[in-house]
Amino acid sequence: MTEAVQNKTWPDHALHIESMDLDAQGVAHRPDGKVVFVEGALPFEVVSANVHRKKNNWEQASLMEIYQESSQRVRPQCPHFGLHAGACGGCKMQHLDAFAQVAIKQRALEDNLWHLGKVKAETLLRPIQGPSWGYRYRARLSVRYVTKKGEVLVGFHERKSRYVADMRSCSVLPAHVDALLLPLRALIASLQARDTCPQIELACGDSVTALVLRHLEPLSDADRQRLRDFAQLHNVQWWLQPKGPDTVQLMDADSEPLSYSLPEFGITMPFKPTDFTQVNPYINRVLVSRALRLLDPQKTERVIDWFCGLGNFTLPLASLAREVLGIEGSEALVARSRENYSANQPGRLSDLAPTSFVARNLFDMTPELLIQDGVAEKWLVDPPREGAFALAKAVADLHQNPELRQGWTPPKRIVYVSCNPATLARDAGLLVNLGGYRCVAAGAVNMFPHTAHVESMAVFELA
Repeated sequence: MTEAVQNKTWPDHALHIESMDLDAQGVAHRPDGKVVFVEGALPFEVVSANVHRKKNNWEQASLMEIYQESSQRVRPQCPHFGLHAGACGGCKMQHLDAFAQVAIKQRALEDNLWHLGKVKAETLLRPIQGPSWGYRYRARLSVRYVTKKGEVLVGFHERKSRYVADMRSCSVLPAHVDALLLPLRALIASLQARDTCPQIELACGDSVTALVLRHLEPLSDADRQRLRDFAQLHNVQWWLQPKGPDTVQLMDADSEPLSYSLPEFGITMPFKPTDFTQVNPYINRVLVSRALRLLDPQKTERVIDWFCGLGNFTLPLASLAREVLGIEGSEALVARSRENYSANQPGRLSDLAPTSFVARNLFDMTPELLIQDGVAEKWLVDPPREGAFALAKAVADLHQNPELRQGWTPPKRIVYVSCNPATLARDAGLLVNLGGYRCVAAGAVNMFPHTAHVESMAVFELA
């Protein structure tokens, strides 16, 4: 402990950390009001920092010394986490207590809603959280053969670098995948194609672990046999990707299909390892259950699922509502959603509600198109990071111009699931300030523990 800490006096250059931003940087202000972002610092700490970037209104710095430590600072579980050169960049918040991470994400949601959308939720939902370790069932691992070292690296990129971190373990991956990191290094090193395999994508289902090998050149028969031997030894299946995501093929066609379940609704979702599915299956199950509980669809109601994807919300909705419409931007994805819907009909105690799927560019939504989709009592909205601006604006335009509605009426309740609090706040501002809605509830969802990524959910009702 330094003399400054013992005497509770700080050097003139000391920074008092006030909060944490969405890049997991501590935020401080100099006496002249200039903002300083300090990587590695936590709220309520007093620190010194090394400034490495300066702008007129802000500076960016790295933590040097802590004079007063936060009570929420913890020892990172992963030996590869840190600020030093070569540290893994997969996590940003392992030095902060897991419950404090959730509190910061909840505050980030509240701040974005107010500062960007001028919206305050009437009720704050309890944050959704689950296991802090072993949760990451989806990951994209970079691969690089380092000639000078004579070895292969398999893992995430180093912090703020294009280089692959020298990872020998990873606590956020499931234990059985963590145990594969070193065997995968040895496998790739043994391949004739070791110089032309830049990536392995991981996707875990309920009973299958799939590995997608990106290879820039055709694989030899000998390399394919090495992959098969590895798959048999470690109980995984290989998919091969010679070019873009559309070229992904299962190496051995008789392998067990990949799927995850939503047991509360009796739904099983088949998927490909390159499909978008939620990274964290534990949180996804709770997320779907809460979203539908808040939406409260009835057997007399029609529901629209905007940005429906493979049907993660659509199919459970079909077990509760009178009729469901799923809308997504890709014809191929819509076809897959129809297949998943049909696959879940046989063997059910009661049939799923009539459900249709439509492909449409939802970033070009207009009031006219919105009217064409018909009246639905309730909506589920689950957009990508860009949000649902065009959809929210169309609702606002129809509210502001009743003569355009042609008998169309807005949904009485909307549940909006977001992976970006800034775009959620922007869209909430439209719905609340121009669209005739109240934001009755909002809360954070800790889908990615130890990262700065904020998922959230908000509920809107007609005012």
